[in-house]
Amino acid sequence: EQRLTQLSKDVLILEKEDDRGLYGVLSLYLIENEMNEIKQLIDKLNSTTQENQILTLEIMKTEMKALEKFDTMQVIKGRQTIEVLRTDLDSCKKEVKALTQLPQLPQGTCPRSRLVSVTGPVFYTEGEYPGLYSYGAWGCDPKPEKGKENWYWLVMMTSNNRYSNYIRFYSSLNSLIRGVRNVYIHTSNPTTNTIQGPNNVLYGGALYYNCYNRDAVCHFKLTTKHVTTLELHQGTRYNSKANFCHLEECYPYTDLDLATDESGVWVVFTTSLDFGNMILSKVEEGEPPALGKTWQTSVYKQAVTNTFMACGVLYATRYVNQELEEIFYSFNTVTGKERFNLGIFISKISPNIQALNYSPVDQTLHVYSDSNMVYYKVIFE
Repeated sequence: EQRLTQLSKDVLILEKEDDRGLYGVLSLYLIENEMNEIKQLIDKLNSTTQENQILTLEIMKTEMKALEKFDTMQVIKGRQTIEVLRTDLDSCKKEVKALTQLPQLPQGTCPRSRLVSVTGPVFYTEGEYPGLYSYGAWGCDPKPEKGKENWYWLVMMTSNNRYSNYIRFYSSLNSLIRGVRNVYIHTSNPTTNTIQGPNNVLYGGALYYNCYNRDAVCHFKLTTKHVTTLELHQGTRYNSKANFCHLEECYPYTDLDLATDESGVWVVFTTSLDFGNMILSKVEEGEPPALGKTWQTSVYKQAVTNTFMACGVLYATRYVNQELEEIFYSFNTVTGKERFNLGIFISKISPNIQALNYSPVDQTLHVYSDSNMVYYKVIFE
Protein backbone atom coordinates (compact mmCIF):
# COMPACT_ATOMS: atom_id res chain seq x y z
CA GLU A 1 0.00 0.00 0.00
CA GLN A 2 2.89 2.41 0.83
CA ARG A 3 4.53 1.70 -2.53
CA LEU A 4 1.28 2.43 -4.39
CA THR A 5 1.03 5.78 -2.59
CA GLN A 6 4.63 6.66 -3.53
CA LEU A 7 4.03 5.74 -7.19
CA SER A 8 0.97 8.01 -7.26
CA LYS A 9 3.11 10.92 -5.99
CA ASP A 10 5.81 10.22 -8.63
CA VAL A 11 3.23 10.33 -11.41
CA LEU A 12 1.95 13.71 -10.16
CA ILE A 13 5.53 15.12 -10.13
CA LEU A 14 6.18 13.89 -13.69
CA GLU A 15 2.96 15.50 -14.87
CA LYS A 16 4.06 18.89 -13.43
CA GLU A 17 7.71 18.85 -14.66
CA ASP A 18 8.66 19.75 -18.22
CA ASP A 19 11.92 17.95 -19.14
CA ARG A 20 11.17 18.22 -22.90
CA GLY A 21 10.55 14.45 -23.10
CA LEU A 22 14.05 13.49 -21.97
CA TYR A 23 13.29 11.43 -18.86
CA GLY A 24 9.49 11.55 -18.43
CA VAL A 25 8.72 8.74 -20.85
CA LEU A 26 11.38 6.53 -19.36
CA SER A 27 10.17 7.17 -15.84
CA LEU A 28 6.60 6.33 -16.83
CA TYR A 29 7.73 3.00 -18.32
CA LEU A 30 9.47 2.16 -15.05
CA ILE A 31 6.36 3.06 -13.05
CA GLU A 32 4.16 0.99 -15.42
CA ASN A 33 6.38 -2.08 -14.98
CA GLU A 34 6.31 -1.72 -11.23
CA MET A 35 2.51 -1.33 -11.28
CA ASN A 36 2.20 -4.58 -13.28
CA GLU A 37 4.36 -6.38 -10.73
CA ILE A 38 2.18 -5.09 -7.90
CA LYS A 39 -1.00 -6.22 -9.74
CA GLN A 40 0.45 -9.73 -10.19
CA LEU A 41 1.31 -9.82 -6.51
CA ILE A 42 -2.24 -8.79 -5.53
CA ASP A 43 -3.75 -11.47 -7.80
CA LYS A 44 -1.48 -14.07 -6.25
CA LEU A 45 -2.43 -12.98 -2.74
CA ASN A 46 -6.16 -13.16 -3.60
CA SER A 47 -5.71 -16.62 -5.09
CA THR A 48 -3.81 -17.82 -2.07
CA THR A 49 -6.52 -16.48 0.28
CA GLN A 50 -9.29 -18.31 -1.64
CA GLU A 51 -7.31 -21.56 -1.68
CA ASN A 52 -6.67 -21.16 2.01
CA GLN A 53 -10.42 -20.71 2.67
CA ILE A 54 -11.25 -23.85 0.69
CA LEU A 55 -8.54 -25.77 2.51
CA THR A 56 -9.80 -24.52 5.86
CA LEU A 57 -13.36 -25.62 5.00
CA GLU A 58 -12.16 -29.10 4.06
CA ILE A 59 -10.22 -29.35 7.30
CA MET A 60 -13.33 -28.32 9.26
CA LYS A 61 -15.44 -30.96 7.49
CA THR A 62 -12.86 -33.62 8.30
CA GLU A 63 -12.76 -32.53 11.93
CA MET A 64 -16.59 -32.57 12.17
CA LYS A 65 -16.72 -36.12 10.81
CA ALA A 66 -14.09 -37.12 13.32
CA LEU A 67 -16.13 -35.52 16.10
CA GLU A 68 -19.22 -37.44 15.01
CA LYS A 69 -17.21 -40.67 14.99
CA PHE A 70 -15.88 -40.11 18.49
CA ASP A 71 -19.13 -38.63 19.84
CA THR A 72 -19.29 -40.93 22.86
CA MET A 73 -22.40 -39.21 24.24
CA GLN A 74 -24.18 -39.81 20.90
CA VAL A 75 -25.35 -36.18 20.94
CA ILE A 76 -24.99 -35.52 17.21
CA LYS A 77 -26.52 -38.85 16.18
CA GLY A 78 -29.31 -38.28 18.66
CA ARG A 79 -30.12 -34.90 17.14
CA GLN A 80 -30.09 -36.39 13.67
CA THR A 81 -32.48 -39.17 14.80
CA ILE A 82 -34.80 -36.61 16.39
CA GLU A 83 -34.95 -34.64 13.12
CA VAL A 84 -35.85 -37.82 11.20
CA LEU A 85 -38.55 -38.68 13.76
CA ARG A 86 -39.96 -35.16 13.58
CA THR A 87 -40.24 -35.46 9.81
CA ASP A 88 -41.96 -38.86 10.12
CA LEU A 89 -44.34 -37.50 12.77
CA ASP A 90 -45.35 -34.57 10.56
CA SER A 91 -46.01 -37.00 7.72
CA CYS A 92 -48.13 -39.24 9.97
CA LYS A 93 -50.13 -36.25 11.25
CA LYS A 94 -50.94 -35.25 7.68
CA GLU A 95 -52.08 -38.81 6.85
CA VAL A 96 -54.22 -39.05 9.99
CA LYS A 97 -55.79 -35.67 9.25
CA ALA A 98 -56.61 -36.82 5.73
CA LEU A 99 -58.22 -39.98 7.10
CA THR A 100 -60.20 -38.32 9.88
CA GLN A 101 -61.57 -35.68 7.53
CA LEU A 102 -63.20 -38.32 5.37
CA PRO A 103 -65.89 -36.53 3.36
CA GLN A 104 -69.44 -37.87 3.36
CA LEU A 105 -70.04 -38.77 -0.26
CA PRO A 106 -73.40 -38.84 -2.01
CA GLN A 107 -75.05 -42.24 -2.04
CA GLY A 108 -73.65 -44.55 -4.69
CA THR A 109 -70.51 -42.50 -5.36
CA CYS A 110 -67.00 -43.60 -4.53
CA PRO A 111 -63.41 -42.57 -5.33
CA ARG A 112 -62.79 -46.23 -6.18
CA SER A 113 -64.31 -48.55 -8.76
CA ARG A 114 -65.96 -51.94 -8.15
CA LEU A 115 -64.75 -54.46 -5.57
CA VAL A 116 -62.63 -57.20 -7.15
CA SER A 117 -61.01 -59.14 -4.28
CA VAL A 118 -60.50 -59.52 -0.54
CA THR A 119 -57.05 -60.29 0.86
CA GLY A 120 -56.09 -61.63 4.25
CA PRO A 121 -56.86 -62.10 7.00
CA VAL A 122 -54.49 -59.20 7.64
CA PHE A 123 -55.08 -59.30 11.40
CA TYR A 124 -57.01 -61.34 13.92
CA THR A 125 -57.21 -61.77 17.68
CA GLU A 126 -59.25 -63.72 20.20
CA GLY A 127 -59.41 -60.55 22.28
CA GLU A 128 -59.96 -60.40 26.02
CA TYR A 129 -62.46 -63.26 26.20
CA PRO A 130 -61.15 -66.13 24.00
CA GLY A 131 -63.99 -68.39 22.91
CA LEU A 132 -66.44 -66.96 25.44
CA TYR A 133 -68.88 -64.98 23.28
CA SER A 134 -69.54 -66.49 19.84
CA TYR A 135 -71.75 -63.65 18.62
CA GLY A 136 -70.77 -60.00 18.34
CA ALA A 137 -69.48 -57.23 16.10
CA TRP A 138 -66.52 -54.88 16.08
CA GLY A 139 -64.95 -52.11 14.00
CA CYS A 140 -64.03 -48.43 13.92
CA ASP A 141 -66.20 -45.35 13.56
CA PRO A 142 -65.96 -43.94 9.98
CA LYS A 143 -66.99 -40.54 11.37
CA PRO A 144 -65.37 -40.49 14.83
CA GLU A 145 -65.53 -38.00 17.64
CA LYS A 146 -62.48 -35.74 17.99
CA GLY A 147 -59.65 -37.51 19.79
CA LYS A 148 -61.04 -40.98 19.07
CA GLU A 149 -59.88 -41.37 15.49
CA ASN A 150 -57.86 -44.53 16.28
CA TRP A 151 -60.37 -46.15 18.64
CA TYR A 152 -62.10 -49.47 18.01
CA TRP A 153 -65.39 -50.70 19.42
CA LEU A 154 -66.72 -54.14 20.31
CA VAL A 155 -70.24 -55.37 21.07
CA MET A 156 -70.52 -58.94 22.38
CA MET A 157 -73.80 -60.81 22.79
CA THR A 158 -73.26 -61.51 26.49
CA SER A 159 -76.71 -62.99 27.15
CA ASN A 160 -77.55 -66.26 25.33
CA ASN A 161 -75.61 -65.16 22.21
CA ARG A 162 -78.56 -62.86 21.52
CA TYR A 163 -78.49 -59.71 23.64
CA SER A 164 -76.11 -57.05 24.93
CA ASN A 165 -76.37 -53.83 26.92
CA TYR A 166 -72.98 -52.14 26.47
CA ILE A 167 -70.21 -51.18 24.04
CA ARG A 168 -66.55 -51.80 24.85
CA PHE A 169 -63.85 -49.45 23.52
CA TYR A 170 -60.16 -49.93 22.72
CA SER A 171 -57.60 -47.19 22.15
CA SER A 172 -55.93 -48.89 19.15
CA LEU A 173 -55.86 -52.04 17.05
CA ASN A 174 -52.94 -53.38 19.09
CA SER A 175 -54.82 -52.99 22.39
CA LEU A 176 -57.76 -55.28 21.57
CA ILE A 177 -56.75 -57.53 24.47
CA ARG A 178 -57.25 -54.72 26.98
CA GLY A 179 -60.30 -52.50 26.86
CA VAL A 180 -60.32 -48.83 27.75
CA ARG A 181 -63.88 -48.55 29.03
CA ASN A 182 -67.46 -49.75 28.69
CA VAL A 183 -70.40 -47.52 27.79
CA TYR A 184 -73.67 -48.96 29.08
CA ILE A 185 -77.01 -48.49 27.37
CA HIS A 186 -78.82 -49.92 30.39
CA THR A 187 -77.86 -51.76 33.56
CA SER A 188 -80.20 -54.65 32.71
CA ASN A 189 -79.79 -57.12 29.85
CA PRO A 190 -82.05 -57.54 27.99
CA THR A 191 -84.55 -54.77 28.46
CA THR A 192 -86.20 -52.00 26.45
CA ASN A 193 -83.83 -50.37 23.92
CA THR A 194 -80.89 -52.72 24.58
CA ILE A 195 -79.11 -54.57 21.76
CA GLN A 196 -80.66 -57.57 20.01
CA GLY A 197 -78.51 -59.48 17.53
CA PRO A 198 -74.90 -59.02 16.41
CA ASN A 199 -75.27 -56.84 13.31
CA ASN A 200 -74.43 -53.43 14.77
CA VAL A 201 -72.39 -50.44 13.57
CA LEU A 202 -70.92 -47.29 15.11
CA TYR A 203 -71.16 -44.09 13.07
CA GLY A 204 -70.81 -40.44 14.09
CA GLY A 205 -70.43 -41.31 17.77
CA ALA A 206 -73.68 -43.32 17.83
CA LEU A 207 -74.40 -47.05 17.85
CA TYR A 208 -77.06 -48.30 15.41
CA TYR A 209 -78.64 -51.68 16.21
CA ASN A 210 -81.81 -53.78 16.29
CA CYS A 211 -83.84 -52.68 19.33
CA TYR A 212 -84.69 -55.42 21.79
CA ASN A 213 -87.96 -57.18 20.89
CA ARG A 214 -88.89 -54.62 18.21
CA ASP A 215 -88.92 -54.27 14.42
CA ALA A 216 -86.97 -51.00 14.71
CA VAL A 217 -83.47 -49.54 14.61
CA CYS A 218 -82.16 -48.01 17.84
CA HIS A 219 -79.76 -45.04 17.80
CA PHE A 220 -77.67 -44.72 20.98
CA LYS A 221 -75.65 -41.47 21.24
CA LEU A 222 -72.48 -42.06 23.24
CA THR A 223 -72.10 -38.50 24.56
CA THR A 224 -75.66 -38.08 25.83
CA LYS A 225 -76.46 -41.79 26.41
CA HIS A 226 -79.82 -41.05 24.82
CA VAL A 227 -81.68 -43.65 22.74
CA THR A 228 -83.95 -42.78 19.82
CA THR A 229 -85.68 -45.23 17.50
CA LEU A 230 -86.38 -45.58 13.79
CA GLU A 231 -89.48 -47.53 12.80
CA LEU A 232 -89.09 -49.75 9.72
CA HIS A 233 -91.63 -50.74 7.08
CA GLN A 234 -94.88 -52.43 7.99
CA GLY A 235 -94.48 -56.20 8.21
CA THR A 236 -90.74 -56.10 8.93
CA ARG A 237 -89.61 -59.53 10.13
CA TYR A 238 -87.85 -59.61 13.51
CA ASN A 239 -87.23 -61.80 16.60
CA SER A 240 -85.29 -64.40 14.60
CA LYS A 241 -87.91 -64.91 11.86
CA ALA A 242 -85.71 -63.77 8.94
CA ASN A 243 -82.16 -64.72 9.87
CA PHE A 244 -79.02 -65.05 7.80
CA CYS A 245 -78.57 -68.78 7.09
CA HIS A 246 -76.69 -71.49 5.25
CA LEU A 247 -77.62 -75.14 4.72
CA GLU A 248 -76.32 -76.29 8.10
CA GLU A 249 -77.22 -73.39 10.37
CA CYS A 250 -79.08 -70.11 10.83
CA TYR A 251 -77.60 -67.26 12.87
CA PRO A 252 -80.23 -66.26 15.48
CA TYR A 253 -81.48 -62.68 15.74
CA THR A 254 -79.83 -61.50 12.53
CA ASP A 255 -83.12 -60.21 11.06
CA LEU A 256 -81.73 -56.66 10.78
CA ASP A 257 -78.24 -55.95 9.46
CA LEU A 258 -76.80 -52.45 9.92
CA ALA A 259 -73.97 -51.34 7.61
CA THR A 260 -71.74 -48.32 6.93
CA ASP A 261 -69.97 -47.02 3.85
CA GLU A 262 -68.68 -43.73 2.42
CA SER A 263 -72.15 -42.15 2.51
CA GLY A 264 -73.33 -43.19 5.97
CA VAL A 265 -75.56 -45.87 7.53
CA TRP A 266 -77.78 -48.48 5.86
CA VAL A 267 -80.13 -51.23 7.07
CA VAL A 268 -80.88 -54.59 5.43
CA PHE A 269 -84.05 -56.46 6.40
CA THR A 270 -87.10 -58.15 4.90
CA THR A 271 -90.87 -57.92 5.26
CA SER A 272 -93.77 -60.33 5.01
CA LEU A 273 -94.87 -58.41 1.90
CA ASP A 274 -91.62 -59.05 -0.01
CA PHE A 275 -91.65 -62.87 0.09
CA GLY A 276 -88.56 -62.93 2.28
CA ASN A 277 -86.37 -61.09 -0.24
CA MET A 278 -83.83 -58.59 1.07
CA ILE A 279 -84.81 -54.93 1.43
CA LEU A 280 -82.20 -52.16 1.62
CA SER A 281 -82.90 -48.73 3.13
CA LYS A 282 -80.72 -45.68 3.70
CA VAL A 283 -80.67 -44.39 7.27
CA GLU A 284 -80.47 -40.61 7.42
CA GLU A 285 -78.59 -39.10 10.37
CA GLY A 286 -80.46 -37.24 13.08
CA GLU A 287 -82.07 -37.62 16.50
CA PRO A 288 -84.15 -39.54 15.82
CA PRO A 289 -82.69 -40.87 12.55
CA ALA A 290 -84.99 -41.06 9.53
CA LEU A 291 -85.61 -43.74 6.95
CA GLY A 292 -84.46 -42.66 3.49
CA LYS A 293 -84.85 -44.29 0.11
CA THR A 294 -85.62 -48.01 -0.05
CA TRP A 295 -84.73 -50.66 -2.67
CA GLN A 296 -86.12 -54.17 -3.22
CA THR A 297 -83.77 -56.97 -4.28
CA SER A 298 -84.47 -60.39 -5.77
CA VAL A 299 -82.29 -62.31 -3.29
CA TYR A 300 -83.93 -64.42 -0.60
CA LYS A 301 -82.53 -63.22 2.74
CA GLN A 302 -82.25 -66.66 4.33
CA ALA A 303 -80.06 -67.81 1.41
CA VAL A 304 -77.47 -65.24 2.52
CA THR A 305 -74.99 -65.44 5.43
CA ASN A 306 -74.16 -61.72 5.67
CA THR A 307 -74.21 -58.38 3.87
CA PHE A 308 -72.16 -55.19 3.76
CA MET A 309 -72.12 -51.88 1.88
CA ALA A 310 -69.22 -50.29 -0.02
CA CYS A 311 -69.50 -47.21 -2.24
CA GLY A 312 -73.28 -47.39 -2.41
CA VAL A 313 -73.24 -51.03 -3.50
CA LEU A 314 -74.80 -53.82 -1.44
CA TYR A 315 -72.78 -57.05 -1.28
CA ALA A 316 -74.03 -60.41 0.01
CA THR A 317 -72.10 -63.50 1.10
CA ARG A 318 -72.83 -67.21 1.25
CA TYR A 319 -71.25 -70.17 3.03
CA VAL A 320 -69.01 -72.38 0.86
CA ASN A 321 -67.29 -74.57 3.47
CA GLN A 322 -65.52 -74.20 6.82
CA GLU A 323 -62.56 -72.44 5.17
CA LEU A 324 -64.26 -70.21 2.60
CA GLU A 325 -67.06 -67.65 2.36
CA GLU A 326 -68.08 -66.23 -1.04
CA ILE A 327 -69.16 -62.70 -1.92
CA PHE A 328 -71.53 -63.81 -4.66
CA TYR A 329 -74.03 -60.96 -5.08
CA SER A 330 -74.10 -57.18 -5.53
CA PHE A 331 -76.80 -54.55 -5.93
CA ASN A 332 -75.92 -51.07 -7.20
CA THR A 333 -78.18 -48.43 -5.64
CA VAL A 334 -77.52 -45.95 -8.46
CA THR A 335 -78.15 -48.18 -11.47
CA GLY A 336 -80.40 -50.76 -9.81
CA LYS A 337 -78.29 -53.48 -11.44
CA GLU A 338 -77.92 -56.86 -9.69
CA ARG A 339 -75.06 -59.32 -10.20
CA PHE A 340 -75.14 -62.93 -8.97
CA ASN A 341 -71.76 -64.27 -10.07
CA LEU A 342 -69.07 -62.16 -8.37
CA GLY A 343 -67.01 -65.14 -7.17
CA ILE A 344 -64.96 -63.20 -4.59
CA PHE A 345 -63.77 -65.48 -1.79
CA ILE A 346 -62.91 -64.79 1.84
CA SER A 347 -60.50 -67.13 3.65
CA LYS A 348 -61.88 -67.83 7.12
CA ILE A 349 -60.04 -68.63 10.34
CA SER A 350 -63.22 -70.15 11.83
CA PRO A 351 -66.28 -71.74 10.17
CA ASN A 352 -68.88 -69.04 10.88
CA ILE A 353 -69.08 -65.29 10.30
CA GLN A 354 -71.60 -63.69 12.64
CA ALA A 355 -70.98 -60.06 11.63
CA LEU A 356 -69.33 -58.38 8.65
CA ASN A 357 -68.91 -54.68 7.97
CA TYR A 358 -66.88 -52.46 5.62
CA SER A 359 -64.74 -49.58 6.87
CA PRO A 360 -64.44 -46.70 4.36
CA VAL A 361 -61.59 -45.21 6.42
CA ASP A 362 -59.01 -47.80 5.37
CA GLN A 363 -60.99 -50.02 2.95
CA THR A 364 -61.11 -53.08 5.21
CA LEU A 365 -63.72 -55.63 6.24
CA HIS A 366 -64.20 -56.07 9.99
CA VAL A 367 -65.37 -59.60 10.72
CA TYR A 368 -66.59 -61.22 13.93
CA SER A 369 -66.07 -64.96 13.52
CA ASP A 370 -66.83 -67.40 16.38
CA SER A 371 -65.54 -64.90 19.01
CA ASN A 372 -62.51 -63.89 16.89
CA MET A 373 -62.00 -60.33 15.67
CA VAL A 374 -60.62 -60.42 12.13
CA TYR A 375 -60.03 -57.88 9.40
CA TYR A 376 -59.37 -58.15 5.69
CA LYS A 377 -58.16 -55.71 3.04
CA VAL A 378 -60.63 -54.87 0.29
CA ILE A 379 -59.23 -54.39 -3.23
CA PHE A 380 -61.07 -52.20 -5.73
CA GLU A 381 -60.58 -52.19 -9.49
